[in-house]
Amino acid sequence: MSADNVKLAEDLGETVAALLIDLPIKAASFIVTIYGDVVEPRGSVVWIGNLIETCKRVGITETLVRTAVSRLVAAGQLAGEREGRRSYYRLTDAAQAEFAEAASLFYGPEPAVRWQFVLINGPAPEEIMQGLERDGFARLSPRLAMGTHPAPPLPGRVVVFDAQLATENGALKEFAEEAWNLERFAEAYSEFIARFGAFSQRVGDCAALSPFDCLIARLLLVHQYRLIMLREPHLPKSALPANWPGEGARRLFADLYQILSKKADAYVGRHFVNETGKLKEATPASQNRLDRLKSL
Repeated sequence: MSADNVKLAEDLGETVAALLIDLPIKAASFIVTIYGDVVEPRGSVVWIGNLIETCKRVGITETLVRTAVSRLVAAGQLAGEREGRRSYYRLTDAAQAEFAEAASLFYGPEPAVRWQFVLINGPAPEEIMQGLERDGFARLSPRLAMGTHPAPPLPGRVVVFDAQLATENGALKEFAEEAWNLERFAEAYSEFIARFGAFSQRVGDCAALSPFDCLIARLLLVHQYRLIMLREPHLPKSALPANWPGEGARRLFADLYQILSKKADAYVGRHFVNETGKLKEATPASQNRLDRLKSL
């Protein structure tokens, strides 16, 4: 273990620190995870000091946090507010809508499959196509993409077609594997299961972990799951290979999230603040997430 990881082990406890081994974390992406998991269901505003303290525990410096927050403001995802000497950052309306949509994917049942074709009939087709691929669409030609969920708002001149699957046979699996390269998503899910499955076995019911350890572990759980879930195509079972690891990853996510949440939310209620005071330990929105995970 490197010197940096040794220090993390001293700070977090060896069990939680082990989750960080060979796990590169970008500041802006992790801050998005904090907002999505902790802040959005509690009013969407938080003190930057809470972001700095939390990110420090995963090796992200204060300078990197402030730079990342500035970039998120420039990108229209956060808006800054001041109260005395403290700075607070709020999710913009557009970001709140985006986060709510993502939350329905993480904490609810698999979305219904809705096949769509997107034809790019204007300038900058490559830029638009790359955005569609990041959202789980498959590139069928330089100007034609296919996905299983509604296309995001798109710039330029595009034509969106709803489609219906007329046949289900072995050819569908062959087409899906070729169009989406499912092996890379299977590998990502398998790595997720290996990392967090080992963690779950070691911590059991998390009685030995501190509330802050539980929060950090839950944020890492959500962060890694989010990076896969928002990119994979969410195909129907008939299009997936046998023994698809996404199902096991979903069960592990649901179980571990619930185990970690009691202490994690207690820490949030004691230490996270917005411009009016402490964030609530639980809200109807945060409880709804737990209730939906129980039903999976």
